[in-house]
Amino acid sequence: MHNEKLKNYHIILASGSPRRQEFFKTLGLDFEIRLKPVIEDYPIRLKHFEISDYLAQLKALPYKKELNANDILITSDTIVWHNNQALGKPKNEADAFQMIKSLSNTTHEVITSVCFTTKTFEKTLNAVTKVTFKNLTDEEINFYIKTCKPFDKAGAYGIQEWIGLIGVTKIEGSYFNVMGLPTHLLYKTLNVIVNEL
Repeated sequence: MHNEKLKNYHIILASGSPRRQEFFKTLGLDFEIRLKPVIEDYPIRLKHFEISDYLAQLKALPYKKELNANDILITSDTIVWHNNQALGKPKNEADAFQMIKSLSNTTHEVITSVCFTTKTFEKTLNAVTKVTFKNLTDEEINFYIKTCKPFDKAGAYGIQEWIGLIGVTKIEGSYFNVMGLPTHLLYKTLNVIVNEL
């Protein structure tokens, strides 16, 4: 990232996701990975981006007491929103099959929220991308689950994997958001934060 002011800050990425870590590297950010376990429960009254906003903020809580003046902590959460409900990570193969089957031949929304936390303030942003799948056959779904094992992914699929290559017919919004990070928002917000601090 070409903002010189960023060199004065220590960026902490609180995510074990290899995709998010790769994005940070590609953006040219110097960062530290710091992980703490968080139980990802949310109040059932929450809907849509309220869920991912809540979870992104929840993931920041265990770090707040230890932040230094020049730290910028980044936490995020991705959900798939379909038929008025949130699809999280599948529990097993049967769960993954049901999730992907429900997304077949329809359009769903992928929502990623990113929470920026410093010693003095917190800011949460989100991006929504609409993804349309073709009519997927049971064989295609089973093949994908067996070969790619998408149990760490919201909605039981990764758009960059086989199922995305053969199944996605239309996308409205940020592709990288579907992979787990709205990189354009991250870049823009970091620049705003370091110019304001």
